[in-house]
Amino acid sequence: MNGNAARRTASVLALALAASLPLSVGVLAAQPRDSSPISDYEPAESLEGNFLSAYIAGASRDTAAAASFYREAVKADPRNAELLERAFVSLLADGALPDAFRAAERLSARDGANGLAQLALGVRQIKAGQWAAARQNFARSGRGAAADLTATLLTAWAYAGAGDGKRALETVSRLKGERYYNTFRDYHAGLIASVVGDQAEAERRLKAAYDTDRNTLRIVDAYARFEAQAGRTDLAIQAYTEFDSLLPRHPIVRDALDKLKAGKPLTRLITTAQEGAAEVLYGLGSAGSTQGDELPAVVYLRLALYLAPEHALARLTLADTLDRMKQPDRANEAYMQIPSNSPLKLNADIQVGLNLEQMGKGEEALAHLDAAMRAHPDDIDVITALGNVQRSRKKYEEAAATYSRAIALIGERPLQNYWTTFYFRGTAYERAKQWSKAEADLKKALELVPPNQPAAKAQVLNYLAYSWVDQNINIDEAFKMLKQAVDAAPRDGMIIDSLGWAYYRLGRWDEATRELEKAVELKPGDPTINDHLGDAYWRSGRRLEGKFQWQHAKDLNPEPEDLEKINDKLKNGLPELDKPTATAENPPAPVAAPHNPENPELPKGAPAPNEPPGAADKKKTGG
Repeated sequence: MNGNAARRTASVLALALAASLPLSVGVLAAQPRDSSPISDYEPAESLEGNFLSAYIAGASRDTAAAASFYREAVKADPRNAELLERAFVSLLADGALPDAFRAAERLSARDGANGLAQLALGVRQIKAGQWAAARQNFARSGRGAAADLTATLLTAWAYAGAGDGKRALETVSRLKGERYYNTFRDYHAGLIASVVGDQAEAERRLKAAYDTDRNTLRIVDAYARFEAQAGRTDLAIQAYTEFDSLLPRHPIVRDALDKLKAGKPLTRLITTAQEGAAEVLYGLGSAGSTQGDELPAVVYLRLALYLAPEHALARLTLADTLDRMKQPDRANEAYMQIPSNSPLKLNADIQVGLNLEQMGKGEEALAHLDAAMRAHPDDIDVITALGNVQRSRKKYEEAAATYSRAIALIGERPLQNYWTTFYFRGTAYERAKQWSKAEADLKKALELVPPNQPAAKAQVLNYLAYSWVDQNINIDEAFKMLKQAVDAAPRDGMIIDSLGWAYYRLGRWDEATRELEKAVELKPGDPTINDHLGDAYWRSGRRLEGKFQWQHAKDLNPEPEDLEKINDKLKNGLPELDKPTATAENPPAPVAAPHNPENPELPKGAPAPNEPPGAADKKKTGG
């Protein structure tokens, strides 16, 4: 599944994932990692050492190491069921399926009710064309409504593989549960009917699934391909176009529309029972990946790819899941295996480049993305990705020029689809100290960001308003914008830092301190936020705390220019605030009692703490 509806169905399908996994896998169950050669790991010299190494590997999300060490532990204690079960799960998650299947056989011999072992063995039998044996395993693969979802759909596909279309459709029609089961049921019933040759039933079921859910890519794609094959190209184009309006520029949709408009045929989404079973597993894995259930998601995606190695979306979803687990090297292995003829290949190439940058291989990332851009010179996404890496490498002027190249290609396309490109170019211009250009782009991005993306709008508001605050301009407007941003993202430490810094610029030290303390609590490892809090403490008269905070900021590896300023503050503190020179035209102001004896004098033109945020600008303009 993909698209918005996948998130809706995820809560239902995640239950199926959890129900099939053993409860005894402990820490490892929440800490998967993709494969690397098991021979990379030197085994420990004792059972205890291998178990501890495996446990630690699982806790650090290294399933390759966990699989290796659990394997060694099982050799030393082959009768230990818990060790075998842990090894089995880590082997599955690592993609070492031949070894995982052998472990499943041993587990099944000991415990015929082990749901995940029965599921894995059933999947292996589907690939071997052993349809009846597969059904027997699925019947033993779990109990309860959630597990029944998986077992029922796979059993239906096993009947389809054996050529019994009637029993296949009867089986899938028995699927009942939460209301989103109905969509999943009709979707697979339509695919099964198409594979077994019942085209009337296929049309009815796929249309029912499509009418219920037009926001899920796989449902839209299956329905549109069926209509295109039936000669109803207009309905197929309409379905893809409507989806494109909801999720613009999806490569699968763009590729299908281009082919249909060029008069080229589209193949069916699923052509065999084995592919259909893989589609079940892909749907479960995709739903689980959106719920943060990484291990079950990875396990199901591995099984899906065992049945359908060319399933590009399953491969992409696996890679994306590994990305979220902060394993860019493992993710890149998966991205690189996406077939070269897939519409998703360019997206995968882009992500490989971004991950190379994340891995500290910046020059390699630039070279990779530059080659991809040369191969696709009119693709806005790959050009933007190159700009992102250039910006990350602090090549700000080059990045701005690259973003400009992307913006020049927008043409007649809707500008709101490219608000991020204006935002990125604005940030590059700001870093390159070309503020007038930066401000124009940031305002344009703020104008274009869709209203249904409040968190994204908060980021644009934050960047623009913080830039104003940092330059000590438009403080009143910036303050209002930052309040909006905080309302939209109340747990974002960077945005709260910006609000605190706005208070600081207004000379409202106590309120600045309050917000900056919140920001540090939310993002304790950020040097800029800690530096800001040190400034606020100092101005509030809490000078010892201020120096402590600056030292902490220094220890957090700030930018070189910031480090120089922090060192100066540690040595000299903050300079005294400017006082206006007394002249005949500007006589000295009468001395008034400070609102807080510990507070230094407010900056020139700043409102007192009991004045509204706009007072400073009114003083300047006489308003």
